[in-house]
Formats: sequence, C-alpha cells, structure tokens
Amino acid sequence: MKPPYNAPSQPMRTYLDFEKPIAELEGQAEELRQKSHTLESEGQPIDVAEEIARLEGKAATLLSDTYQKLTPWQKTQVARHPARPHFSNYVDHLIEDFTPLAGDRNFANDQAILGGLGRFNGRSVVVIGHEKGSDTQSRVIHNFGMARPEGYRKAVRLMSLAERFDLPVITLVDTAGAYPGIGAEERGQAEAIARSTDVCLRLGVPIISIVIGEGGSGGALALAAANRVFMLEHSIYAVISPEGCASILWPGSDGAKTQDAATAMKITAQDLENLKIIDGIITEPIGGAHRDPDTIMADMGATIERALKELEGKSPEILRQERRAKFLAIGREGLG
Repeated sequence: MKPPYNAPSQPMRTYLDFEKPIAELEGQAEELRQKSHTLESEGQPIDVAEEIARLEGKAATLLSDTYQKLTPWQKTQVARHPARPHFSNYVDHLIEDFTPLAGDRNFANDQAILGGLGRFNGRSVVVIGHEKGSDTQSRVIHNFGMARPEGYRKAVRLMSLAERFDLPVITLVDTAGAYPGIGAEERGQAEAIARSTDVCLRLGVPIISIVIGEGGSGGALALAAANRVFMLEHSIYAVISPEGCASILWPGSDGAKTQDAATAMKITAQDLENLKIIDGIITEPIGGAHRDPDTIMADMGATIERALKELEGKSPEILRQERRAKFLAIGREGLG
C-alpha cells in the first residue's frame, strides 16, 4: 500500500452553510491557539490547553450530532464539498504503477474522464473515473467532471481493453452529469453514453463501481452499470440534480424548492440501499471524507478487495448474467 494520502494544503478549512456553529467553535480554538503561540514567542506564556480542549471537544460533539442527522440536501452539499477527495487522489493512494491512457481514437482526449492501467493490491486492473479538479485551474481543465462524448468513448476503449486482457474494471463516479453543450450534442453525446452503458453491461470481466461524490444522470450510469455498485455515505446518485428537478416541477421557485426536491427524489446512499439499487455503503469519517482522507481511502480499498474476491473465478457468462439480473430486478420488489 502506498504512503498515507496528504490532502492539498489549504489556507483555511471550507465550511458548509449548516456547519457555521462548528466553524465558530473550531475558529475560537484556533484563534486561542495562535494567541498562545504569539504570547509565548514574546516571553509571556499562558496556559490555554484546557480551554482549547474544551472548545475542540464541544466542536467534535456538535460535528458528530450534525452529521448523524443530515438532510438529503445537506448530503448533497457534502457530496460537492470542494475539499472532498477526487478520482486522482484515490488513484494516487490505492493504485500502484498507474499508467494513464488518453484519447478515444476518434476525436480528442476528454479530461473529465480519466483512466488507465495499474495494480490494486498486486492485481492488474483498469481504473476509470470522473475527475472534477481541486482548484479553479484544474476544474476548468477537467470541465468540472462533466464529460463530452469522447470521454465516454475513451471509457469504452479502456473497458474493451480490460476484457481483451481479462482485467477487472474499477470505476469511480463523480459528476453532476454529462456535458450538455452544443458541440457535445453534435458529436453524439446520447449515443456515447448509451454505448458506454451497454459495454458495462456486457463486459466479460468483473466491474466494480463506487459513487464517491455526485452520481448525476446518464453521465454517471455510463460508468456504473456494474456487478457491484457502492456509494460513499454522503454521496448522492440521481437522474437529475435537486436544482434541476425543482426548476422543472416548480418553475419560478428560485431554488426555494430545491430542498424539497432533494428529499422527494431519494438520492442519498441510505435511500438507494433501501431501494436495492446499490450493493452497499462505505461509511465516511465524521464530518465527511474530506476531514479524514486516509480513513476513507483505506475503507474503500477494503471494500474493493472484498468485491473482487467475491467475483474472482466467475466465468464471463455468469458475470454478464448476474449483472443483467441485478439491473432487471431494480423496481420489481413487491410486484405481483
């Protein structure tokens, strides 16, 4: 296993709207710590350890209480947190000797979907996923994780390569949806998404998919028609964003109905596990994956390893049959 993941340094922690009380407590503790360091450097040491510990303890309790009862809309905000680990972070930590493969051999190399060959726990695999980027420049380069047709055609090429060499496929999903621009539509966006979904379903090798942030519409499903589908605890997976749903159902609501839409759509990992659309949930550290990346990456690695062992040795036909049965069963429970 690679060394612990080191998150990119940030001048200050980014807090979501509902985390403001937590931010105040952690800010007070940090301010007191800085003041103590300043006075100590000036030869005027003061003992504030007990007060800092009290504030941090109170913040930790509030953080735990808050994250135990997140609403679907709050989970959506966590899934989109700017400091949340992305595809490249997971690859850097979990995949050894990763060799990226670029281009769809047809038009261009889409940067919103990345993929290549590597070794997971000594096993050769093909890894594919959406990359959103971690700062303004990289987000523009990766088009905020919204792939164009050439991205999905790249994914098809890599999955076909995996089947040719009998390699398992691991996909990490994190996109608000496929890019809806005119150029993407002109180059066959819908066909590219459909073909990628079809290739996932008919692969003769194991395919494991994990929604690590947002799983938006066909842009997500194109990489997630897998033998095993998992979600991180605070990720979301839906046919449309809560904002998009609200704008359709309640025109002119100016976003006021977004929270209602998020609740009604059943987009959380917990909802989707209850509906038997996904196979399991990977628990996140308290406060979300961005607060303890090492832990979430270790847990994800363990989940992938277990899934690969469950699928190991199964024939291509069995893998296809099980995958087909899995998706045909969605929505059938309770029907006569």
